[in-house]
Amino acid sequence: MAFDAHTAPITLLLLIVNGLVSGYALLSEPSLVERLGFSPRRILEQNEYYRFITAGFVHVGFGHLAVNMITLYFFGPFLEPVLGALGFLILYFGAELAAHGLAFWHQRDNTRYMAVGASGAISGVVFAYCLFDPFGTLYIFFALPMPIWLFAIVYVVGSVYAMRQAKAEGRVGGIAHEAHLGGALGGVLLTIALEPWVVGQLMGQLGLG
Repeated sequence: MAFDAHTAPITLLLLIVNGLVSGYALLSEPSLVERLGFSPRRILEQNEYYRFITAGFVHVGFGHLAVNMITLYFFGPFLEPVLGALGFLILYFGAELAAHGLAFWHQRDNTRYMAVGASGAISGVVFAYCLFDPFGTLYIFFALPMPIWLFAIVYVVGSVYAMRQAKAEGRVGGIAHEAHLGGALGGVLLTIALEPWVVGQLMGQLGLG
């Protein structure tokens, strides 16, 4: 779908804000990553609850930022006209809160944990799209075709496995799998709450309706 700012103004705004905040942090003010990043320790000890939202606007590098924003660029213009501007805002930030909520629960005792990036919110957007077109095709890394339903299964199973492995090995850093999983689950539940008819459509597509 071609990007249309008239039908997807919130998507455009999110792209701009993410680009500006992350670009400023990466080029001029690296300390913003630590000041805005998601840290359960700082939330528990300093009551810095704003980190549940601000962590989504800083990234560890331009590659990290690009992957998230390219994904938002492709999926946002489909979802925003369906959900409406307010609904899309609820989906995006609700998925981010779900992502960081699961990360908080999973990493609450890890004093070294710090996560940044819009990946949780983006996971919610992608999984919301999956509900509308489960038998469509996603192109992983823009090259490898995969049925959307299969992608969803692999994503969830892979995230759960990676979470358990990282915690068992005491690893810190790298991909925040718990945030990806929380965002995906939040995106599905919020989309169903916002557009209940999607359940009937999905059941019909699966031959169960």
